[in-house]
Amino acid sequence: MNPNPTKGRVLVAMSGGIDSSVAAVLLHEAGYEVVGMTMKTWDYATAGGSKKETGCCSLDSINDARDIAVRLGFPHYIIDIREEFGDFVIDNFTDEYLAGRTPNPCVLCNTHIKWDALLRRADQLGCEFIATGHYARIRHDAETGRYVVSKGLDEAKDQSYALWGVSQKSLSRTLFPLGALRKTEIYDEARRRGFTALVNKPESYEICFIPDNDYRGFLRRRVPGLEARVAGGNFVTAGGRVLGQHEGYPFYTIGQRKGLGVALGYPAFVLAIRPETNEVVLGNYDELASTRTTLHKLNLGKLASLEGRGLVPAVVKVRYHHAGAAALLEQVGDTVTIYFTEPVHAITPGQAAVFYDGDDVLGGGWIARHVMGDFGDEG
Repeated sequence: MNPNPTKGRVLVAMSGGIDSSVAAVLLHEAGYEVVGMTMKTWDYATAGGSKKETGCCSLDSINDARDIAVRLGFPHYIIDIREEFGDFVIDNFTDEYLAGRTPNPCVLCNTHIKWDALLRRADQLGCEFIATGHYARIRHDAETGRYVVSKGLDEAKDQSYALWGVSQKSLSRTLFPLGALRKTEIYDEARRRGFTALVNKPESYEICFIPDNDYRGFLRRRVPGLEARVAGGNFVTAGGRVLGQHEGYPFYTIGQRKGLGVALGYPAFVLAIRPETNEVVLGNYDELASTRTTLHKLNLGKLASLEGRGLVPAVVKVRYHHAGAAALLEQVGDTVTIYFTEPVHAITPGQAAVFYDGDDVLGGGWIARHVMGDFGDEG
């Protein structure tokens, strides 16, 4: 128990996994008055998949989060945000694939659903802060007045990429207790406190509403008649030569190599998706490379704006597990154009690109279009 909290009241998002549980424990022991909250974002019974219910929305995970709260003596609540989650995140997921893009629902959920939902409940419960188990750091820059997200100390687990869209207002009330810890230390912290079930619990990596990791099956169930609508499209070269037929453009992503079902005599990759003609463009690995891309729907972090600063050097990640590539950024209005110093492969419209100054997140945006290879195909 912590009967004399001194650092304020904090609402902790608790999924039932080891990271968010240890985050709650550390804040409790540090002198915060902790309130735990688990968000029910998705009902597996309506997903239609074959995998057993697991992850952050399962009954077991909810019970695991509540068990931590009971053992440490702080309150725990469950909130049902399935309707707002589904209307925004899942509808966007479906619409993006139908538009020939590849969505990133986890980033979208962080930006538009989880933080807003937590802050609303924090206000209702009298909490000054919210906290999550993300591996990232946050600080307030007194000189600029900005709240800056930085990479977590454990770069192998760093989740700053998924946080680029969180607003300054939200960051001003956010705590990341795990940012300065490594994953091995999280396991040690759990073991020391006797939370062995958390240590042995497998981690979930799939999209929460696609527990079987089969997004194609999810789209087929989600959009009645989809297969009939998109069947019979062509695989084509960049120049338009027909190479064969595909199963439907929403079932492919840029950079995909496996499962194409065509033999070209060389390794073939998806270069572009053309929903208006139901065509999927194939080519070789070199053609998959891009030297620039354009972002829209920006959110700036360390700096309020890049406009007027000329070409700003940065390291850019074009997907979650991308190592990052050196680039120059140019902001004009509400878009940023990224000029890479070396070609980058498989830049994908619909994904987020996040740009860094060292460990600090300068900002990010959604990849709107890019020029691929030498053939100038707009994605």
